[in-house]
Order: sequence, then structure tokens, then C-alpha cells
Amino acid sequence: MSKLAVQADGMVITYNKGKSNEFNALNNVNAEIYPREYIILFGPSGCGKSTLLYTILGGVPPERGHMFVQGEDIYAYTPAEMNQYQQSTIGIVYQQFNLISSISVLDNVALPMIFLGIPLKERNQRASELLRRFGIPERLEDKLPTMMSGGQQQRVAVARALINDPNILLADEPVGNLDSISAEHVMDSFQDINEKDRKTVILVTHDAKYLPYAHRVFYMRDGALRRVVMNPEKTQVKHVKPGETIVTEIEQLARLYPYAEPVELKVKSIVNFVTQNFSFSQLEKLEKAILEVIKGSLDDTMLMDFLTRPLQVGGVGMRREDAPEIVKRIFTLVRYSKDVQRFREEVHNDQLFLHQQKFIDRVLDYLAEEVGLKATESQMHVLRTAIAERVGGIINAADFEERLILPTNLGGAAFDERGASMVSRYLEKLIAQGGYVILPNELLGAHT
Repeated sequence: MSKLAVQADGMVITYNKGKSNEFNALNNVNAEIYPREYIILFGPSGCGKSTLLYTILGGVPPERGHMFVQGEDIYAYTPAEMNQYQQSTIGIVYQQFNLISSISVLDNVALPMIFLGIPLKERNQRASELLRRFGIPERLEDKLPTMMSGGQQQRVAVARALINDPNILLADEPVGNLDSISAEHVMDSFQDINEKDRKTVILVTHDAKYLPYAHRVFYMRDGALRRVVMNPEKTQVKHVKPGETIVTEIEQLARLYPYAEPVELKVKSIVNFVTQNFSFSQLEKLEKAILEVIKGSLDDTMLMDFLTRPLQVGGVGMRREDAPEIVKRIFTLVRYSKDVQRFREEVHNDQLFLHQQKFIDRVLDYLAEEVGLKATESQMHVLRTAIAERVGGIINAADFEERLILPTNLGGAAFDERGASMVSRYLEKLIAQGGYVILPNELLGAHT
């Protein structure tokens, strides 16, 4: 693939600069989108996702940085070139349908072709074909848009956006005003456009239930691109190295807490690992403490003091006899997870992994300590191989556990189901902490 479809390079956009209501809409955003990808820009209101979309459209010039589309800096275009770009390269669908209420449905769809000098017969034929494709009956073509349902009007808007056959289709909260059934039909239309027409689709939403449509989700917050998550259920367009699509507990937590930062998801994973029967206020305080552990600003002695300090004076209020085991498990997990991270970095960088056995043995040390793992030499051989494949993303968690249960004559380790489940559970915790990549421009410089 010689060109990226879209590349944002250090994009900075500030609204109302120098005024009391100055607002940093985009803060050093770097992003790459490949031809034929389906990308969702996701985040809460005011996070910058629509600003990024309209920057791609050519409507919001950056204060700093560049926006490249198909290899060209679009904000270096002349007005005539920008006009051509917006007519032919980009199509857009808005939350408000923006149909012209005084002309027919057919004319609404065909309208953009007028500015390209396309003859009337060809315009109407192309518009009619698109309307039928998106489920608008021929009997409605001569009707006014106001005589149609909201879902039908949005499908007309999709047809209009495609009339000039653009390479890239943008959509800004396209189902925000629709009921669930109509919304599903429209979302299915975007998926069809991406898969059958092989067009790049970039869609803005704040609704997490639509995330599975995308190849990748760009999570935005406070004007920054916080993380990029691949959808392991879709074949990726962007080239991915083995193991990059590994599904961990972190990815599962991301679906439950879609607005959470990556490091916040790691914290929740550890809290889930070490606590039982804690009150909400205790869990909240413990999460804050573990965040400081991950950042490297809290050592084991400081954590012990915080855990045993009474709630009334800002601590967690844990019993003194329970705290040492909690502290030990947290720091052990964080320490050994770094071996997983180093392992995955070596694999993903295609480097000769000279110390692979050393890292795997350290992981085995952790499992032995947590699970009380006892195994024969032949079982350990199978386990070493299975751990390397799971940490490298070659097999998934279910395959790993099955490998441990299978009899030796079928290439397994012949562990009992309970033992295999325990080993798998603890290994997944290590992978969750050590296998998740934090973007370079992301918060707090955590040492993970």
C-alpha cells in the first residue's frame, strides 16, 4: 500500500484563541488511516473527534501540523483544488440529514453531480441506482424528503454522499437522531460501503455499541488521541505483526469502560486481581494507589502504609494482617509483567530474541509462586512453548488452556482442568499488564 488514505501529523487546533473561552480542540494529534479501513473516532462530547473529522473534510485548517489525504497536504491546495477535493475525493454524511426540502429525493441525491457537469440522464440514472441500493423504493424518488421517515432520509443522505464515487466517506454521528432499528440499517449501509465498495469509512460516534463495526477504534479525550484499539474480530487492513491483535482482559475492560485511559484499565485489572469484599470507597482509594505503583511513585513500604491507614484519614482501611499479602501480589505482578512487555517488544520489533528462554523461565517462576505449580519436565516443555505462543499472540487464551489439558500423546501437558484454568488466569493477568501498548503521546509517562 503506497499511500495512506489519511495522515494527521502533529495536528493542533485551538478555538477562540486568546479569548477567555479559548478551547484546545486538537492537541498534537498524530494518526494514520489506511485505504479501505473502517475507522471509528470515539469519545465523549467535546473530545475533538468531530474537529478531526472536519479537518479531514478540509473545513478546519490546523493551527499547527499537517493533514495529508492520499499523500497530499490538503491545506496547501488552491481554492479550486480544495473544491475539487471536496467534490470528488470526500463524501460526508451528517447527523442532521441536510436534505433540501423543496426538491425531490432523486434531485437531492443527484445534485452534487451537477457541479461536475454530468448530463441529466446520467445523473438521474446513477441517483436512482443508489436509492434502490439503500432501500428507497422507486415510488419515493419524486417525493419530497419531508414525506419520508428519519431512517429513510439518512439513507438518502448516504446515497448523496456516494454519488460522485469518493474514495473516503466521512460520517458525523450519522445515527444520532434515529431509532435503534433505523440506526442499525444505516450502520449496516456503512459496513456494506466499506466491504463491497472498498471505500475508506471514518465515522464519529459516542455510542460504544457501534464499535464492533470498525477495523480500528481511535479513542479521543480532551483533544488528544489516547489509544488505538484493533478489532480482533475483523481482518485488519493495516499490516499487523503476529500478536498485535492479542485479546487480553484489558481489551475486555475497554468495552466496559470505553472512556477509560489505558493505564486506568490496567489499574482495574490489578484491583480485580487482589481484592474481595471491598467497599466502593476502599476500591476507589486502592485504584488511586495502584496507579501510583504503576507510575513508579509509590514503593511497597508506602503502599503498605496507605493500605492500613484508616479511611477517616485518607487510607484504604485494610486490616494490618491482610495488607502484606496484597502488597506482595501487586508488586510481584507489576514486576513480572515487565518480562512479558520485553518479550512482546522483541517479537514485534523482529529482533533476534536471544534471551527468550530467560523471560519464559521468569514467567514460570511467577506462575509457580502464585499457583504452586508443580510439573514434570515433559509438562514444563509443553508449558514453555505454550506460554511463548500465548504471550506472542500466536494462540488465544482458550487455545492455551486447552493445550495444558490435552493428553501428552496429543501434544498437551495433561494438567487437570483446575490447574490449567489457574495457570491460564494468572498468565492472562501478566499479559494484561505487560502486553498493552500505551501511545507515545499519552498521559503521565507511566513506567510499565
